[in-house]
Amino acid sequence: MTFPNIFQQDTVSSLINRIDQINADTVPQWGKMNASQMLAHTSVAYEMSLEELHKKPGAFAKFMIKLFAKAQVCGPKPYPKNGRTAPQFVISDERDFLKEKDRLIGYLNQCKDLGAQHFDGKESHSFGKLTLDEWNTMFYKHLDHHLRQFGV
Repeated sequence: MTFPNIFQQDTVSSLINRIDQINADTVPQWGKMNASQMLAHTSVAYEMSLEELHKKPGAFAKFMIKLFAKAQVCGPKPYPKNGRTAPQFVISDERDFLKEKDRLIGYLNQCKDLGAQHFDGKESHSFGKLTLDEWNTMFYKHLDHHLRQFGV
């Protein structure tokens, strides 16, 4: 795997340690989201894979998303700063920092506890079936990008 294995305890512990270094007043190095909104934003990928909170795209939309976004989301190339985001990931309302922090940490632990085999070949919300490496890249790369946004 190109990125640390998000299904292993040491990687999850490292991510949680980084999350713990952020507080509600931490200022981002770029972008418009505050810390609470960033935590809620990064939880969306986990919501889409673990819960039924978001409407799935239709066949044509899913085809277009796979065609234009899958390589960026599931591939090794880093996200650009201030890049565009899908509408489901836009968090513009105010959020409770501690609630969002606990929720994100819960999702990380849930993915680790379910284990890699749970995700290998699993259908994603928007990209169809993903390999284990694609799931790991999608989860880790996005969270790492936003933790770096907040200086950790």
